[in-house]
Amino acid sequence: MIAYLHGTLVEKRLAPSPAAAVIDVGGVGYEAFVPLSTFDALPRAGADCRLLVHDYVREDQHALFGFATEDERNLFRMLQDVSGVGPKTALSALSGMPVRLLKAALAEGDAKALAKLPGIGKRTAERICVELKGKIDPLAAAAARAGEPEDALPQAVRDAAAALVQLGRPEEEAVRAVREIAARPDAPTDTAAIVRLALAGR
Repeated sequence: MIAYLHGTLVEKRLAPSPAAAVIDVGGVGYEAFVPLSTFDALPRAGADCRLLVHDYVREDQHALFGFATEDERNLFRMLQDVSGVGPKTALSALSGMPVRLLKAALAEGDAKALAKLPGIGKRTAERICVELKGKIDPLAAAAARAGEPEDALPQAVRDAAAALVQLGRPEEEAVRAVREIAARPDAPTDTAAIVRLALAGR
C-alpha cells in the first residue's frame, strides 16, 4: 500500500473532473485524484511536493487519491466506507465543503447539510449520518466549527466528551460540560473524574 508520494509536481489539472496531480517520484509519474482543498494547496509545477495517499485497489480499478492533510484523508476514508458511497463521491463531498464544516456536519448528524454536497442526495446523507454516528470526536467537531485547533484541550477532556456522548448526552451538552470543567483552576486531569463531575452537574 502506498502511504504518501514525495517528489516533483509535474502537472495539476481541474479538468476533466475530478481534479488531479501528477508527481514524478524517481522517474515514475504517479497520478492522484485530489479534492479541491488539496488542489489549492499544491505548489507550482516543477516544485517539490508531498501528498498523503489512499491507495484504492479493486479487481477492475487501481487509483490513487491524494490529500494535503491527514484530516482530509481520514474523512475521505470514513465517507467511502459508507455503503453506497464510492471514492469519487467521497472526493466530491470533500470538494463541496470546507473540511472543518464537513467534520462538524458529520459529528452533528446534519443530514440536511450533507445532502447539499455534490453526489450525495437525501437518502445517502441519512445513511452517512447513521453509519458514521459517534465516529467523529465531538470536541474536535466543535473546534473545527469554531476554527480552533483540535489539540487546544487535553486528551482526557476530549475522551470525557466522547464518553458522555456514548452515555446518551447530546453532543452540544457534553462539549459544553467538559469545557466548563476544563476551565476550572482545580480541573481534574483524568477522564473518569471529568465524566463523574459532568454527570453530577458540578
